[in-house]
Amino acid sequence: MLEEHFDASFTTALALREKQIQQYYRPIIGVHKWFARRPGTVFRNLLLAEFNGSEPLDTSYWRAHALRGVIADPFMGGGTPIIEANRLGFSVVGTDINPMAYWIVRQSLAPLDADAFSLAAATVTAELEQRLGDLYQTECGKCGQPADVKYFLWVKVQACPLCGTENDLFPGYLLAEAERHPNYVLVCANCGALNEYGRLPTRANPVPCHRCGHRVQRDGPAFRQRVACRKCRSTFRYPVKGSKTPPRHRLWALEYHCAACKPTHVGRFFKEPDPSDHTRFEQAAARLAESEGLPIPGDSIPAGDETDRLHRWGYHYYRDMFNERQLLGLGSLLKRIMAIDAAETRHALLTVFSDFLRYQNMLCRYDTYALKCQDIFSVHGFPVGLVQCENNLLGIPGVGSGAFRHFVEKYRTAKRYCEAPFETRFTGRQKTIVSIPGERIRARLVDHFPSEMMGDAYLSATTATAITLPPASLDGVFTDPPYFDNVQYAELMDFCFVWLRLGLQRDFTDFQATTTRTLDELTGNTTLGRGIEQFTAGLSAVFSHYAAALKPGAPFVFTYHHNDSVAYVPLVVAILDAGLNCTATLPAAAEMSASLHIARTDSSVLDSVFVCRATTRVHATDSIESALSHDLASMRAAKLRVSEGDLRCLAAGHIARLVVNHLRPGWHTSSPLAERMLRATTHVTELTAKVQVERLIRRLLHEKECADDSQPSTAAL
Repeated sequence: MLEEHFDASFTTALALREKQIQQYYRPIIGVHKWFARRPGTVFRNLLLAEFNGSEPLDTSYWRAHALRGVIADPFMGGGTPIIEANRLGFSVVGTDINPMAYWIVRQSLAPLDADAFSLAAATVTAELEQRLGDLYQTECGKCGQPADVKYFLWVKVQACPLCGTENDLFPGYLLAEAERHPNYVLVCANCGALNEYGRLPTRANPVPCHRCGHRVQRDGPAFRQRVACRKCRSTFRYPVKGSKTPPRHRLWALEYHCAACKPTHVGRFFKEPDPSDHTRFEQAAARLAESEGLPIPGDSIPAGDETDRLHRWGYHYYRDMFNERQLLGLGSLLKRIMAIDAAETRHALLTVFSDFLRYQNMLCRYDTYALKCQDIFSVHGFPVGLVQCENNLLGIPGVGSGAFRHFVEKYRTAKRYCEAPFETRFTGRQKTIVSIPGERIRARLVDHFPSEMMGDAYLSATTATAITLPPASLDGVFTDPPYFDNVQYAELMDFCFVWLRLGLQRDFTDFQATTTRTLDELTGNTTLGRGIEQFTAGLSAVFSHYAAALKPGAPFVFTYHHNDSVAYVPLVVAILDAGLNCTATLPAAAEMSASLHIARTDSSVLDSVFVCRATTRVHATDSIESALSHDLASMRAAKLRVSEGDLRCLAAGHIARLVVNHLRPGWHTSSPLAERMLRATTHVTELTAKVQVERLIRRLLHEKECADDSQPSTAAL
């Protein structure tokens, strides 16, 4: 069984590589963005460890399988467990209360006529290029000929409340670092000229502007929501408190591509905007005002834990997050896609459209190191920056990223992978692509519980407890549940939903609602008054519903990730309420330390994999120290540099497991929820204190470091 056959080192080594560039190892994620996707390699290995007998994972992983049965995921999100189970041959049952999650998984498994898709995408792109292409042109600063704009750079502006002077809210004047461009590029605060220097000018060591001689430096005037007026020098706050309108922006730079000059040009093409660039934007605004019938959402942005940040900046409607050129382009593109007759092709292109919105809004930022547009969801929230990046709508073939052309190709690559999945094997630094003939990612979509033998998919955009599950019908539950308040899925995905629903509401009732938000969503949310009690009750109901449908001895497997052991109390209650026991907690890589939302934090890159069954037998040790020591050795064998945060997360998982084991004999689901939670909390807290987790973690890491230091070096050997 899984508890005995799972190879944590082998799995983590694969998962760490996958998370570095996930779209290369699992191109299926290119169908559409979802948050905090777990590595496909982890769930492939979990399923094989459970259902493929005693064959070692390091051999079974690289070949095709045709397993049979029904695997369920009650929190399917981006669909990793569903997709991996489908690929191995299982029929699947997947639910998610968010219709965006349902749509993403549906499109991942749905068949696609690749030729029809490509032809329609090319036709739509050509038509829009002819109508709107001139709005994305500029004059090359070198040869004076027409050139394609990659990115327009905007800065927020705000008037001084004392003298009325318009002020640029630049946090810094750096446009490009001297990494992927020969020089540092900075804008002059006085005249707006773009200057290139061999060194980075600072406040203490500035460099004169080549045009006006003004001191050029890296640091800008906007800092910690305050800025000094460039005229009267009074200091005022930004954003304007209680603003009813979105912030204003000024176009200050462009990155473009000149095909004629590129063969002899070194580095990127930058320029400050000229009068014709401003005129083109004014023309876009005029065309938008004259356009009728463009599908552009008029929805207001509801209050929320994440969206309240948008309100503070004056964004009260979703359309406020786009400028006029973006609204004209997006509305025109969506209208054209909606006119496609073939449903399969139309649905695919609508999915592409929904996904590429992330790079087509006025919350995108420009990466001064990588020199590209950053996704609005580069972190799991709505960060409002001061410098914005407007992307080219359709994109330049072979140049840039984040435009419609690029996302069409990404979707095409994802669906090609579905027809011919592969794995990536490393021998030392040598990389080999291993095709897996005989497997594919595709399912017949059904509206009823699926047959064990047909590889069908029963997907539903509903609460997990709303679907009927026959007794003893599930061969396993494999899932990645929400982590209480870590990600506000509905608040974030509404950004895409309000556009996508315009194209899908005729065909799908799930897209006739105005929001994906619901009181039944299992995330903590202060704005909606959802706390830990509601989360626990909901998790318990889902676990119980699915555990009741498991075949005798079948596993209920899920991943979890939190540094605070008390955050595991809902899991303890849910497992016990479902009549399950925790037979093992296993370590596996889940994140990449360089991910923007966890970089420079003490967050763990590891998940605890909880294996639960309706049994009294457990496979894991009762000693937290020996379990952590074993985990540490496994992760080191996978070449992971284990941190205190990693061990803290794994320790919390082991503590939760032991508490489940201890409480199971006398657990009463009839007791009030508050009483059950208190009992679980008390045992978790007491065991955490007894083990002295922080001291144990530091000691284990110190002992391991000493052991490493005592080993002879490679040179000595």
